[in-house]
Amino acid sequence: MSTFTSEPGARLADRYRLEDRVNAADGWAAWKAIDETLARPVTVLTFASDFPRVSQVLTAARAASRLTDSRLSQVFDVEDGDERAYIVMEWVAGDSLDDLLAGGPLDPEHGAALITEASKALAGAHAAGLAHLCLTPSSLRWTQGGGVKLVGLGIDAALADISAEDPALADTQGLGRLLYATLTGHWAGMESTSLPPAPMAEGLPCSPRQVRAGVPAAIDAVACEALFQRPRRDRPTLTTPALLAQALAEVTPSPGLAGARPVDRFVTNQTLSGTDRDGAFSWAAQAQASRGGQPGRTQPAPGQRAVTTSAVFAIVVVLVLAAIGVGGWLLSHHHSDSPVTHSHSSGSPAASSDTVLKAVGATASDNPAKASLAIDPSTTTDWYTEYYDNNPVFGGLKKGTGLVLDMGKQVKISQIQILFGPNAGANVQIKVSDSPPSPASAGSLPTVAQARGVSGAHTFSINGSATGRYVTVWITRLPPKIGNSSQYQAEIYNVVIRGAG
Repeated sequence: MSTFTSEPGARLADRYRLEDRVNAADGWAAWKAIDETLARPVTVLTFASDFPRVSQVLTAARAASRLTDSRLSQVFDVEDGDERAYIVMEWVAGDSLDDLLAGGPLDPEHGAALITEASKALAGAHAAGLAHLCLTPSSLRWTQGGGVKLVGLGIDAALADISAEDPALADTQGLGRLLYATLTGHWAGMESTSLPPAPMAEGLPCSPRQVRAGVPAAIDAVACEALFQRPRRDRPTLTTPALLAQALAEVTPSPGLAGARPVDRFVTNQTLSGTDRDGAFSWAAQAQASRGGQPGRTQPAPGQRAVTTSAVFAIVVVLVLAAIGVGGWLLSHHHSDSPVTHSHSSGSPAASSDTVLKAVGATASDNPAKASLAIDPSTTTDWYTEYYDNNPVFGGLKKGTGLVLDMGKQVKISQIQILFGPNAGANVQIKVSDSPPSPASAGSLPTVAQARGVSGAHTFSINGSATGRYVTVWITRLPPKIGNSSQYQAEIYNVVIRGAG
């Protein structure tokens, strides 16, 4: 049985160039390929002409293509032409759970945080009528950007001709096996993996606490309920990914990995806005201690402290904010007959009577599902653009991208404070309008403040009067992506708007 095309260098649709075959089975092959139009790596599935389940796999791929959760690998293209059937998907670079566990089990809280993110992603998929059904350690990836990614949604099950009477329960138990693996380094399933099988007692795998000392009892209980359907007292049985995500969130209140992307970056423990906040910056819990990017295993030796470029950046921000705070106190207490000279790079300071204005919603042209993270109470979560290769102006594909904030009513804006990622290079314009702009075309609106090469905490002071309901943060140039100087991506952790409303 031969596939439609099986040689490196072959092109599909005069666009996708096959490079390396990374997986294969009877009737299909997976390739690392290059999308020559967008100059990016992709995964391509090709099929033999007589592969019996081509239609099922293509149907699953089309269904998966409708989902936009960044924690699920994306389907870009599906070709259904007789002997030329193929699927083009996101190329997910990074470590599989197999790789992460090569040196032993993960820290329990970090392992639980990984599975929390996977559970949330699958909960969204189930809400849309899709299931995975083939969860193994190779299905869960830790990306180079520092995020959780599930691969093979629906497609792996179609390739293997696997179905389930209760898909939600099947995926919940699959997530339970993944959680068990993070806690113990063993696999509690029938599938063949690189992990050793779980130790058995009375015909069932031993609980995580029986296999490994130090697993918290609460996390152990959730793992056992998901995997073995053992009910917890006064709790609903965990029969869906959504219930599992909720249960894990209850027993791992620390943010851990959840929402952190990537780790080894600066984050803050206070918002930039509140007058009752001290404004001090701190590191979130180390979700990724080793330099290789693996979450939650290597810790500094006693008495030592891991210092990274981002840590130095955070310390500098602390000092700058402290200096600004002291300077502001001195100005506010200076005698009126003593002349004071001061300057602001983005305009005049906000009036002392201005208050913090709360946005009621957010949307974006890039990654709209994450837009609300720029205005949520946490400064450890962020909205981020897609990443673009080789060109900071969006890979040459467009001129800008917008984050649009809805203030809920018309307000007068005097100042906007934004916490960007630590890499300098973003060119940003602030725009205000009465009508909701399209995030993709907001660049045509008048600019009320702007800055070039920004990073970290930056204040945009508005000259004159800027009144409207919608505030657009319009980005025209991206900074280098953390950890990859040939890719470009902007991040916004927090936006605080001051004025009168």
